[in-house]
Amino acid sequence: MDSGVGSAYTPHVALLSLEAAEVAERHLSAALPRRWRHVQAVAAKARRLSPLVGPDSDLLVASAWLHDVGYAPGIIETGFHSLDGARWALQNGFNERLASLIAYHSCAEYEANERGLGEVLASEFSYEESPTSDALWFADMTTGPDGQNLAVEDRLAEIRERYGPEHLVTRLWHRTEPALMASIRRTQARMAAQPM
Repeated sequence: MDSGVGSAYTPHVALLSLEAAEVAERHLSAALPRRWRHVQAVAAKARRLSPLVGPDSDLLVASAWLHDVGYAPGIIETGFHSLDGARWALQNGFNERLASLIAYHSCAEYEANERGLGEVLASEFSYEESPTSDALWFADMTTGPDGQNLAVEDRLAEIRERYGPEHLVTRLWHRTEPALMASIRRTQARMAAQPM
């Protein structure tokens, strides 16, 4: 599969998000319907944010469709969905940049370190701080588990409540919150500067 996104953009680039949507639906809709509702809403939000990222708009939407594919049965390898999804994306013909956006979405490097997978993640995928990665994080972290629109503070509270106080995910959000909030604020500033 030629995903059409790399250092140069091709006329086929608009097909990337269509293919990503089909793949995500195939892997998530029946097996994980709640996760699928979340993913659909994240992708819809990413599409609305796409004017902020210019030529990366299709890449942003595709990464939103695939950001949680690592939770799908048959894709889970390590139990760390960001790494599992990114590896799966590469193995299935999606390009490295898309896989890297999946690998690092929403402060995933912190969870990787907590799980003892930080060096693995860093050796396999490139970290990117850009309007595109910021917009993906914004879309994910302002969308609840059933697709509802949430303020990031409410989303973090929901995550903490869902996982409980002792869970690894809850513990790591205490450390990740400053980086996450910086990313959210950058996207909010771009939204204010370029009304959509």
